[in-house]
Amino acid sequence: MGVGAKDDIENWITGEKLGLSGTLDLLDWNSLINDTTAISNLLMVPNLETGHLEPLMKKFTAEEERQMKRMLQRVDVLAKHAMENGVRLMVDAEQTYFQPAISRLALEMQRKFNREKPIIFNTYQCYLKDAYDNVTVDVELSRREGWYFGAKLVRGAYMYQERDRAKEIGYEDPINPDYEATNRMYHKCLEYVLEEIDHSRKANVMVATHNEDTVKYTLEKMNEMGLSPAENKVYFGQLLGMCDQISFPLGQAGIPVYKYVPYGPVNEVIPYLSRRAQENRGFMKGSQRERSLLWTELKRRVLAGQIVYKPVY
Repeated sequence: MGVGAKDDIENWITGEKLGLSGTLDLLDWNSLINDTTAISNLLMVPNLETGHLEPLMKKFTAEEERQMKRMLQRVDVLAKHAMENGVRLMVDAEQTYFQPAISRLALEMQRKFNREKPIIFNTYQCYLKDAYDNVTVDVELSRREGWYFGAKLVRGAYMYQERDRAKEIGYEDPINPDYEATNRMYHKCLEYVLEEIDHSRKANVMVATHNEDTVKYTLEKMNEMGLSPAENKVYFGQLLGMCDQISFPLGQAGIPVYKYVPYGPVNEVIPYLSRRAQENRGFMKGSQRERSLLWTELKRRVLAGQIVYKPVY
């Protein structure tokens, strides 16, 4: 792979690191940490001079090491609080040049906290060409190690940044060529996770989308596989104020659905919402439809004398 010369790397992998089959693949390499509870051994990298794996934190300055430890401690506190209160903790995704570190931390938290049920969810951005590979590798690792897999599936929100950076630096564009390809990737990843739920019952998925076709596709697949909404293994999520015409019927049908509430300073929330609008290219069309539905409902209530109206759930 061009990581180093043969003489440099032949001592990296020794007998105690091999699996029962005597082989070492990508999944085992991903697991090469000595102690998931020891912060100093969390991220291991090869030293080309010695031929041994060493903690990445040895390369940090003293202040960087303190910042890293504080960050890991905060993540641990959040995960423990989620587990103690019986709620799920979903780790958001960022640009590809940050994501490997985020995914690694999410993976380590899943190993630690997802032993009895899925508490920690990692987010997979399906506008990426390697989204399916990332999902399948992590699912396979969860099977081998016996923990519950949790995934939040989104389309993605950093398309312009990703393409500009790829062009500037000169590497392959990591984004799918068009929106239709992203839809296919989303459905491919979703179907794979649904099949894992059907097969093992040790996976959960948050279908985070404002796309009505994807919602219908998910419900159809669940029906085909006999996955009942009452099992609470498949959830849906939309942003507060967006696509209520999707959220409310799902909730009224007894399907777990959540409204995501962005919280923070206006100057930080507005750019976030702008990215969501870019991510959902049919957003304006959906807004027009939602406005039409609201107007229809308002007229119905006026004519029926139900200005103050509470639906029966």
